[in-house]
Amino acid sequence: MRLEKNGLPANYFKRYDESDDRGFYLYPRLTAHIDDAASAATSQLFRELLPPDGRILDLMSSFVSHMPPEIAYDEVIGLGLNEEEMRNNAQLDACVIHDLNKEPRLPFDDASFDGAVCTVSVQYLTRPIEVFAEVGRVLRPGSPFIVTFSNRCFPSKAVQIWVNTSDAQHSILVRRYFELAGCFDEIVTLDRSPRRWLSDPLYAVVGITERV
Repeated sequence: MRLEKNGLPANYFKRYDESDDRGFYLYPRLTAHIDDAASAATSQLFRELLPPDGRILDLMSSFVSHMPPEIAYDEVIGLGLNEEEMRNNAQLDACVIHDLNKEPRLPFDDASFDGAVCTVSVQYLTRPIEVFAEVGRVLRPGSPFIVTFSNRCFPSKAVQIWVNTSDAQHSILVRRYFELAGCFDEIVTLDRSPRRWLSDPLYAVVGITERV
């Protein structure tokens, strides 16, 4: 079995559809990918953990960022693959087109953000440890990285390990990404599902960058 540099099996990150992601995301999907209750739970988590006067990175951003509407962050920068989706996202101050599966390195300076989020998209990362390490690099010490996910995905583009595991195992997997990135502590796993059986579930893993 071939292992990646991080010690995880390489086949974990294979996908049914290995075609260029830019083609898959060529056309905009101007919709939220979780229901209203799960979206509200996401906003509440951001309300609790993101610094309201901070510069925030919305990783793998789209049409909706789920930021609390009453909070005016210093700046919210979206990074994703579909420019039209992000241009129609009223909560973004700027957007960057960038394919993390081709180039995990983020186009930002060290310690240039006060918080980062990745909302219902972590399942599509084929090089997650490298990306998480990069998030740790661009965050200031003591800043949160909030990764949320539900039970929805585009299965053809989700990595094999995600498609073949349960919600509980997804939380363990994402926590492992944080651990292997080597720049986070105070890692916590949360179940913020708003109404069991009546709405989309919502899970989160949160890591705080190492303090100086």
